[in-house]
Amino acid sequence: MTMHTSTILLIYTGGTIGMIKDSDTGSLKNFNFDELLQYIPELNLLDCDIDTYSFEAPIDSSNMCPTYWQQLVTIIEKQYDRFDGFVILHGSDTMSYSASAVSFMLENLNKPVIFTGSQLPIGDLRTDAKENLITSIQLAALKENNVSIIKEVGLYFEYKLYRANRTTKINAEHFEAFASLNYPALVQSGVNLSVNYNALLVPQNKPLLVHKALESRILLIKMFPGITRETVEHLLSLSTIKGLVLETYGSGNLTTEPWFIAALQKVIDTGTPVVNVTQCSGGSVVMGHYQTSVALKKMGVISGKDITTEAALAKLMYLLARKDVQQDFKTIYETSLRGEMS
Repeated sequence: MTMHTSTILLIYTGGTIGMIKDSDTGSLKNFNFDELLQYIPELNLLDCDIDTYSFEAPIDSSNMCPTYWQQLVTIIEKQYDRFDGFVILHGSDTMSYSASAVSFMLENLNKPVIFTGSQLPIGDLRTDAKENLITSIQLAALKENNVSIIKEVGLYFEYKLYRANRTTKINAEHFEAFASLNYPALVQSGVNLSVNYNALLVPQNKPLLVHKALESRILLIKMFPGITRETVEHLLSLSTIKGLVLETYGSGNLTTEPWFIAALQKVIDTGTPVVNVTQCSGGSVVMGHYQTSVALKKMGVISGKDITTEAALAKLMYLLARKDVQQDFKTIYETSLRGEMS
């Protein structure tokens, strides 16, 4: 494994990682990413050329939305031939959503696109930002026989590179903020970078296709004991809804109350796709395994299998906007497109 002076584009969208403390007020402020080397001189030691691109106004990740995802993939599309890899700095709160969406929007990706961020600002004494950033750049520059080793969208945090669309944020204050409970880490960072070659996505050798259209008129309903008929029927009566994700119990179970099944059937009868994902952090939906999910299977609810909620929503947005997949929507959704499900 060597790094032959790779060219890396560092894209800053916003988030804690790009902040420093104002010495006068003590408050956090965004710094100019053109001055990156002042804050992390260690980047000079990396055997790669780093260029930077910053969003005009940094985005708090709570305000992240499909418009910004479209901006991100447009930047990558324009710069794709100029750079060997891309590192995206992003707030951690919605990073799994953004990274999952970008993985679907970039078809036939043959280069690394790595999301990272931090729990503490880059200027903080105990920051995790430096390690996350330096290692993410190293991973994006990693080559074998002058060919990039990673050819997919990844998410790097606290010594582990994960497949982005397999991740979920599990902790708001520990440095180990993300987990990938249904898929192993792609790379473990220790004294050396230990690559799990068997876990890496093997892309098709085709030209990059960038999909910018997304359908965001979708609904997510998390099941809970005591959810009322009025609430469910009101939400499902919205005529603007183009897709529905149900976060169900365990292996895909939910209430068998006749009113609930009838409300769901009504949605399916309109041709609106309904996706079943588990509330559990790990594990898979297996419809029909218990009596409480037999009805869902019969009426044509889509099994999300072991997909994360974040990836399920992103995949739904992506596929609903693809006019060419509507005939076989259920089959295509239940097929792994970017390694997002087993």
